[in-house]
Amino acid sequence: MVKVVYEVVEHDGGWAYKFNNVFSETFRTHEAAHAAAARAAAEQRVPGRTEVIQFEDGQGNWREETVRGSDRPSTEVVDRSKR
Repeated sequence: MVKVVYEVVEHDGGWAYKFNNVFSETFRTHEAAHAAAARAAAEQRVPGRTEVIQFEDGQGNWREETVRGSDRPSTEVVDRSKR
């Protein structure tokens, strides 16, 4: 099973969460960024419909595959910051 970890960090004069070195929008407070990360983590666990998706892989090639709506990752919010 895939695990998605959102990390709460200081960013751009405020706070954000990130996954795979991609930052969310910037929030004014640490608490707002943490709450947004928790919402994103919860949304990742919600089952959906089975769909055909297209995506670009790490080598720049486009792929297509069918993903089951019930195949959801486990999620976690990590917060190592000192508030």
